[in-house]
Amino acid sequence: MKKGLVILFSVFCSFALSAQEVIPLWPEGKMPNSKGMKLEHLEERERITQVAEPKMLAYFPPKEEQNGTSIIILPSGGYHHLTYNLGGIQLAKWYNTQGITAFVLIYRLPTSPDLIVSENGPIQDTQRAIKLIRQNGVTWNLDVNKIGVFGASAGGHLASTIATHDTDLSKIGDDLDAYSFLPNFMILVSPVITFGEYTHKGSLTNFLGDHTTPENIQKYSNEFHVTEKTPPTILFHAQNDPTVNPMNSLLFYEQMMKHNVLGSLHIFPKGKHNIGIYNESALTDEWKIICTKWLKEIDLVK
Repeated sequence: MKKGLVILFSVFCSFALSAQEVIPLWPEGKMPNSKGMKLEHLEERERITQVAEPKMLAYFPPKEEQNGTSIIILPSGGYHHLTYNLGGIQLAKWYNTQGITAFVLIYRLPTSPDLIVSENGPIQDTQRAIKLIRQNGVTWNLDVNKIGVFGASAGGHLASTIATHDTDLSKIGDDLDAYSFLPNFMILVSPVITFGEYTHKGSLTNFLGDHTTPENIQKYSNEFHVTEKTPPTILFHAQNDPTVNPMNSLLFYEQMMKHNVLGSLHIFPKGKHNIGIYNESALTDEWKIICTKWLKEIDLVK
């Protein structure tokens, strides 16, 4: 391994060690959809571009503040990289201040050379992660019926894919096969939803690659797969987002309304494609407060 890569790997390890637990997703030799390649961990400027081993970074609030609700954070990055610190770890620490246990998922990118079916990799890792949280609910003092997914940008596409597609791609013949991977709620920020007219082309290209067919565009345009079983969802977007058109959120919310899915939609005038821990206006920064109040209003947080 080159010296520069060693340094980058060490930087990631330092962040990983800040988590209370680092949880591998798959037993050794049992990771599905793998060619068996041994990959290097690659990152630059706190953006992982190649995942050597998919895992969860766990962040627990103090026990006396823990409310039983948990959330798995799917870092953004257009399916090209994972913005795991600002778009993952810092959010996890903020959720901890609300009494919510948070898990940052380091999932395989569909651009990985090790994947047999590229688009299945991130889906399998997310499904497995939710099952692991349910399996460990008692140990971690969690309510297994209050597990949510947070996704921003392409992470929002992955989150909404998990919540609207019921095919289990994560089965490997172990105890976790019996657990549900469907989340109980979703928080979507500037999400990529559609692969149609309003798509983010980078996410589409990186996710489907050579499998970009009309059938797959329809399959993974998640507004078409909302049903009455889609979990309660809150969406945040900026009207001036130059990267992911706010029509993505509007299309998803429109289908939520048609299928009586409990939810809320907030389009801010400012924010561009940077809604997160730090925001460009006081109004946009309110998304965090609104998010917490919404979770309380629908009884997901006491």
